[in-house]
Amino acid sequence: MSAPTYYVTTPIYYVNDAPHIGHAYTTLACDVLARFKRLDGFDVKFLTGTDEHGQKVEKSAQAAGTDPQAFTDRVSQNFRDLADFMNFSHDDFIRTTEQRHKISVQDLWKKLLAAGEIYEGSYAGWYATRDEAFYTESELEKKPDGTRIAKASGAEVEWVEEPSFFFKLSAWQDRLLAYYDANPDFILPKTRRNEVISFVKGGLQDLSVSRTTFKWGVPVPDNDDHIMYVWLDALTNYITAVGYPETENGEYATYWPADVHMVGKDILRFHAVYWPAFLMAAGLEAPKRVFAHGWWTNEGQKISKSLGNVIDPIQLVETYGLDQVRYFLLREVPFGNDGDFSHSAMVNRMNGELANDFGNLAQRVLSMVFKNCDKAFPAHGEFTAEDNELLEAVHGLIDDLRASIDLQAFNEALEKIWVVIRAANAYVDHQAPWALRKTDPDRMKTVLYVLSESIRHLAIVAQPFMPQTMEKLLDQLKVSPNHRTFAFLGPEHALEAGVELDKPQGIFPRFVDPEADNA
Repeated sequence: MSAPTYYVTTPIYYVNDAPHIGHAYTTLACDVLARFKRLDGFDVKFLTGTDEHGQKVEKSAQAAGTDPQAFTDRVSQNFRDLADFMNFSHDDFIRTTEQRHKISVQDLWKKLLAAGEIYEGSYAGWYATRDEAFYTESELEKKPDGTRIAKASGAEVEWVEEPSFFFKLSAWQDRLLAYYDANPDFILPKTRRNEVISFVKGGLQDLSVSRTTFKWGVPVPDNDDHIMYVWLDALTNYITAVGYPETENGEYATYWPADVHMVGKDILRFHAVYWPAFLMAAGLEAPKRVFAHGWWTNEGQKISKSLGNVIDPIQLVETYGLDQVRYFLLREVPFGNDGDFSHSAMVNRMNGELANDFGNLAQRVLSMVFKNCDKAFPAHGEFTAEDNELLEAVHGLIDDLRASIDLQAFNEALEKIWVVIRAANAYVDHQAPWALRKTDPDRMKTVLYVLSESIRHLAIVAQPFMPQTMEKLLDQLKVSPNHRTFAFLGPEHALEAGVELDKPQGIFPRFVDPEADNA
C-alpha cells in the first residue's frame, strides 16, 4: 500500500531584499509540518523558493547597478543559504526565472484564455510597486502632500494607465463564497477566514493580469508587448513544482492539491481569493488550505528598516543556538497571532523550559542510569499505578500531537509535550530514585526504566521542532537511526535492558547572558 501524501509550501520569497525573521518563521513552520508528517509515514513534498519577477525587482536591480538576472541569482542564493543554515528539510527550491516555470505559467494563461476567463482591455488605476498590487480609492489614504498610500501596507501608489489583459475575477464571487462554505478549514485561522469572506462579499472587480510598462517577467503567450502580472506568475509556482502542465501522471497527480500553503497575513488575499479563482477557472483543483500566520515585533516595536530593528535570523542562531531559536519561535505565541521577540523572553524559554525542564530531566535520569545500573538500561519489575500513569501519558502523546499539528497549532503541540515533561519531572521528585538506591534497588531500576522510556518517546516526538538536539538525545539513548519514526513509539519498541550507555552529555546548556550584570 502506498504511503499517504502531504504537500506543504512556503510562499516564494520576493528577492528585492535580504532574508529576515519573517522568512525564517514561515519556512520553519513548514519544516516542522514536513518533518512531522515524514516521521508519521507520509510521502512528503516540501517546497520553498524565490519570486524573481516584477517591476520592484527590475528597479532594485537598476539601483544595484546590475541586470535583473544577475541580481536575482545573487539574492536568491541568500534564501537558499538561510534555508540550509536553519536546517530546513525542503525537497525542492523553485525560482520563477526557471524555464520549467515559464512553461507552466504560460500554459495556465492559455487555459484561462481558452476558457474565456481573460480578455483584453486597458487599465487605469492606482498601483503600488512595493506591494505589486492594485488598489481601489477606498483602500487608499491621501497624505498632506497629495500622495496616496495603501492603508494596509503604507506603500505609496501611483496612477497607472496602460493596455492590459484582465481576468474575470468579478464572475467568481459566488463560486468562491460557495467554496469557502463547503471547505470551512480552507482558510485558517478563523479570524482570517472571516476577513476574506467579508472582502469577497464586498464585491470583486476584474483583475489586471498583464503590464506593458516594464519587461522583467514572463511574456504573455503570442503577445510579447505584455508581461504577466507578477502574482499570476508567482502563485503558479506551486503547480510548476509538481510538474504542471503534466497533470495525468507523475508528481502533479501524486501531490496536488497542496495540503497547506503557509503564508504571512499580508499576502492572504492573493492566496485565498485570486489563486483558487485562477485554478478553478482553468479547470484545476484549489489547494486544501491556506494558513495565514502573524507578524513579529521586536521588543514591542514594529520591525522596520528605518528603525534599524530588523531581526536577522542568522544572528539569532549565533547568539542563542539553532534548536533554541526554532523552539522559541513556535512556542512563544499561538501560530496565527502576532508575536513579540524579546531577549528576556528568549532566555526565559531557554533556561526555564529547555534547560531546566527537558534538559535537566534527560541529564539527571541518564546520569542515574549510568551511575547506578552498571552503565546500561535496567530491566523493569512490576509497574505501579504511578508508573502506568506516566507511561500512558507518553504513549498517548502522539495522537494528541497529530490533532494539533493538523491544525498548525504548533505552540499547542509543544505545550502537550511539556505537560508530559513536567509530569516526568514530578514523577522523578515523587519516586526519588536516589533514595531507592539504598532502600529498594529493584524499584529504583523500574523507576529509571519508566523515565528512560518516557524520554525516548519525548525525544522522538520533539524531533520535528528540534531535530539536531533530539538526534543527540536519541544517540545517547542508543536508539537506532532507523527506529526513530513514530512507528516505533509504544511499549512494543521499548528500550532493551542491558544496552550500554556512554557517559551522558547535557543537551540544553543554560544561557549565560554576557550582557547581564554579574556583580
